[in-house]
Amino acid sequence: MGWYCIQTAMAAVGAAGFAVLFNIRGSRLVWTALGGALSWAVYLVCTCHGQGVFTALLCATAAAALASEALARAVRAPVILLLVPMLIPLIPGGDLYRMMSFLVRAQLDRFAEYARLVLTEAGAIAVGIICAASAANLAACLPRRRSNRKR
Repeated sequence: MGWYCIQTAMAAVGAAGFAVLFNIRGSRLVWTALGGALSWAVYLVCTCHGQGVFTALLCATAAAALASEALARAVRAPVILLLVPMLIPLIPGGDLYRMMSFLVRAQLDRFAEYARLVLTEAGAIAVGIICAASAANLAACLPRRRSNRKR
């Protein structure tokens, strides 16, 4: 359990580091770091419960995207400014490195295996962003219920 807490804390640090590169300061930096920790925590929960990498990345990305949509409205910032650092912990860097390493060494069968894996992971991230953004847009378009009370 302690190992998962350390991973989640490091995801927050990584998200905050990239947020600083995007010139995010103050409370937005804290919220972005918490969003990165949220995305990694959702990924860990999904993988610990037996879900595959695609499903775990899809759920984690959707959670980060929904959080960034809500935070963007609350702190008056562009969604993309908050979303990109939150997704940094989910980037499949290790698999991408192995894929390129096998390509350079001309081990094309292993390269193809990792290329398929990287494309699947990238696709899960893209689908998660699209689903969450669509859900947020639909929620914003719903008519709001007005109160009949006089003020």
